Amino acid sequence: MTVTRVEYEQTVWSLTKLLPEPVEEAASRFLAEMEVAVGELEAARPRLGPELTSAELLELLRTYEALTEKSFVVSAYAQLAFAADTQSEEALTFRNRMEQALIGFKNRVVFLTLWWKELSDSEAKRLLPDESQEPDFVHFLRDLRRMKPFTLEERCEQIVNLKDADGIGAVLTLYSMLTNRLEFEIEVDSETKRLTRDEAMSLVFSPQADLREAAYRESFRVFKGEAKILGQIYVNRVRDWASEQVELRGFGSPIAVRNIANDVPDRAVEVLLETGAEAASVFRRYFRWKAGQLGTAKLSRYDLYAPLSASDWRIPYADAVDQVLETLADFHPRFEELARRVFDEQHIDSEIRKGKKGGAFCATVLPSQTPWLLVNYTGRVRDVETLAHELGHAIHSMMAADHSVLTQHASLPLAETASVFAERLLADRLLAEESDPLVRRELLAASLDDIYATVVRQAYFVRFEIAAHEAILGGRSPEDLGDLYFNLLAEQFGDSVEVEEDFRYEWLSIPHIYHTPFYCYSYSFGQLLVLALYRRYQEEGESFIPGYLRILTHGGSARPETILSEAGVDMTDREFWRGGVRVLSGLVDELEAVG
Repeated sequence: MTVTRVEYEQTVWSLTKLLPEPVEEAASRFLAEMEVAVGELEAARPRLGPELTSAELLELLRTYEALTEKSFVVSAYAQLAFAADTQSEEALTFRNRMEQALIGFKNRVVFLTLWWKELSDSEAKRLLPDESQEPDFVHFLRDLRRMKPFTLEERCEQIVNLKDADGIGAVLTLYSMLTNRLEFEIEVDSETKRLTRDEAMSLVFSPQADLREAAYRESFRVFKGEAKILGQIYVNRVRDWASEQVELRGFGSPIAVRNIANDVPDRAVEVLLETGAEAASVFRRYFRWKAGQLGTAKLSRYDLYAPLSASDWRIPYADAVDQVLETLADFHPRFEELARRVFDEQHIDSEIRKGKKGGAFCATVLPSQTPWLLVNYTGRVRDVETLAHELGHAIHSMMAADHSVLTQHASLPLAETASVFAERLLADRLLAEESDPLVRRELLAASLDDIYATVVRQAYFVRFEIAAHEAILGGRSPEDLGDLYFNLLAEQFGDSVEVEEDFRYEWLSIPHIYHTPFYCYSYSFGQLLVLALYRRYQEEGESFIPGYLRILTHGGSARPETILSEAGVDMTDREFWRGGVRVLSGLVDELEAVG
């Protein structure tokens, strides 16, 4: 039987499975249906008392679930349309209008979750549905009660919702609009080109040293020009975070907000960040080795991601898709089947264009829908790895599709479990297909470059955030944050890398610290976790796969510690995390042995 190859092209995604054309009519219909569901919940409010039965609570939860599904659809369409073109006034207006409507609905039904959190433990236990019949609802209800100590009374919660939408949410929208419209002028092949940030940053992987330096210098020149505005946006983000989360809600620290939301103990995060700092010493050794390979006494920060060979290899998009799908199929046919759905249903936006949101992400909307992916594919090997990474996210979501919309999404640290694993599968495939020792050296070095960016770099982003939040709340200016950031770079690289002054402006260009404070340790968590799991896969082979698939099928339907215990992982165990560092050290050993 001959299998016909499908040659996928770079495209804009289709959002019609969210809201069909005409969009305004579809959105109005969804909002009308949500109004009915909200009315049903409001009508049930007087019944929330001692006479309420478990069956009646279950009925309310089903209505709440249906309302959540519709809100996710409307919100996702608005967010994805804006990501596709952050300069579109129409997309921005629609997004803002939908946000206002959804905030209104959220405020009208917030009483339900607040009532549940306020119950005594004995009363909550009485009302819990049968876990054997409704495991998702039971987990959702138990998880809500974790947040009981940090929940405000109803009117305060409503005010906070409005404040977030019209206040800090609007400010963060301005950050996205400002940074995504920036253009960078760089001379490439004797021609001055105006590039998007993703196009400009793709040049830091160029074999040409002058082009790498030019890309960084131009990026930081442009961001330095916007430093006053971007710095002030960050100051307001930090103050808003502290005012709401620490002062009003009573979280113990700014980072504790993220830890509790992730259901990860503070101690586990502390150990993870400390281990990330320990891993920096492994990479210092690698950077010294790399400097020798590039023929320089000391590596420049401009050259951190320099390839070892002089080639500027580009991979056509169709070939990249084939490579990733074949890699996933070799691991498990279900992986390839699920990933192919993203392309066949046109749920991926892979084009490069001005105004499109930079970077890459996977958006899971409903369990019944294939996720949507955004990537900015420029043809680098790293873009192929990014494609594998985001498809891993999509696979994870679809593996957990049997759960409720309330429990499908994995906790942030576990959300990287499939994405980073897919990257490792691809890296191993590329190595296995290559016999030339020099090319293998190049691939190993590129893999270490990527792991550095995921483990140490992200851990130090979070260490910067911790220091920056403290500094801003202590009255220091945005200008002072450049010194903080630069000092942490010096600590991270030691004497192995020369860090140029330009890099004190790098923090301004990190969107996660604005949009999702302290998110970045999830990358370090996921990478080190996967390194440990991947080593087991290499040792155990096919017998490893069923247990790994069970981890993915959990989604967010169990606590992270429960899910990880199935893999024999204690997230507070320093030696577990150091196991991942030992894997990295082994890769550096292999490179040093090559010469």
